[in-house]
Amino acid sequence: MRYFLIMSVVFVLTGVSAINAQPSKQALVNINTEALIKILDEDASVVLIDVRAPFEIKHTGTIKRGQNVNIMRGWIEAQIEDYVQDKDTPIVVYCGLNIRSPLAARTLMEMGYTNVKNYSDGFLTWKKALNPVKISDYEPNSILYRKPVKVIESVYSATGATQPNTYENSNHNNNLSFIVTTDGVLVFNAGGSYLVAQALHDEIKKITQQRVKYVVLENSQGHAILGVNYWKQQGAVIIAHSKTDKEIAEHGNAIYMRILSRQKDKMIGTKVMRPDVLFDKQFNLNMGGTQIELLHIGASHSPDDIQLWMPKQKLLISGDTAFNERLLPVFPHTDIAAWIKTWDKIEALQPKIIIPGHGHPTDLATITKFTKDYLLTMYSEVKKILDNDGDLADAYNIDQSAYRDWGTYRELHRQNAERIFKQMEFE
Repeated sequence: MRYFLIMSVVFVLTGVSAINAQPSKQALVNINTEALIKILDEDASVVLIDVRAPFEIKHTGTIKRGQNVNIMRGWIEAQIEDYVQDKDTPIVVYCGLNIRSPLAARTLMEMGYTNVKNYSDGFLTWKKALNPVKISDYEPNSILYRKPVKVIESVYSATGATQPNTYENSNHNNNLSFIVTTDGVLVFNAGGSYLVAQALHDEIKKITQQRVKYVVLENSQGHAILGVNYWKQQGAVIIAHSKTDKEIAEHGNAIYMRILSRQKDKMIGTKVMRPDVLFDKQFNLNMGGTQIELLHIGASHSPDDIQLWMPKQKLLISGDTAFNERLLPVFPHTDIAAWIKTWDKIEALQPKIIIPGHGHPTDLATITKFTKDYLLTMYSEVKKILDNDGDLADAYNIDQSAYRDWGTYRELHRQNAERIFKQMEFE
């Protein structure tokens, strides 16, 4: 009798395991490039999963549309819930040549995901057709994400990745700019580490023999301040807003540790150091006849954001007051109403060219679309919710699909809605 009971339990448990392990009977849906584009155009909630290895993506790129994440084929089971919790979320899986992606898609179906498709044309076909591609590193032989290019005469900028800080982009995910004059070079942003600063300096030395005289910090974020000790070794004077200095003094080590956790060995030589010269409203420089104005027009992305204005050239290095090609972040300390007012002052300058904090240099109209227009839209939508006694869930459901192809959309759109709602809730 005891033997019978034991065998019965074994049979039941084995039967349950077998049932759970049974593959999904649902047929795998394969789609081509035309169908994928249509899906992405119509549904902002689609999650693209690139199942190739990171080194493949580094050298060839990945699809630059919507919510795109990288989970290697062998890690699907372990990592999918980090990105997709709702099993009814529409998912499209792809690889390079449609070898790994069907296997990954079937795995997701077996795990209970109900809306999974396989992009059977594969990434290489997507890229060959000149569809949008995101490159994880434009300069694989340099720690810089991109090397500097000339914006106008004597002004250069190395455009960083329009994505969060990753090991692959070496914390060069902001713009590092510099101005060459007959009285030396001014660098705007110290860079995100000693090695990034050193690499930028190597590029500067290819352009001019003038020494770097000043380094200006746009704010207290890690990618702006952590290269300071390299520049101090070169004899440069570090200029920053007084609030930036206060933030570095109080939280510099925490900023360093947070970046170190991702950048690891790429932080060799990096030390937190404070600026030499501080200002509050405006600091003017005349470098060999080149007029440069450092401004703190008002609060924006951060309370200490500053800008660099070249009045003769009508060129503005905006720092994180302005964004291009990616979704801007709203931090707990971000004052949305103040940022919009600050933007009015930016427009009053009538700049011809803007080098934003993130994204390529462009004109005022383009920057306005990615910055002020987004802020005004979100402010208006949240106000409607509050006027109708809505709650945070309504804020999460604000339709931001128009921004789904912007960099950092996946990481920031819900967070922005939440923070704007919480800020406006008690205005």
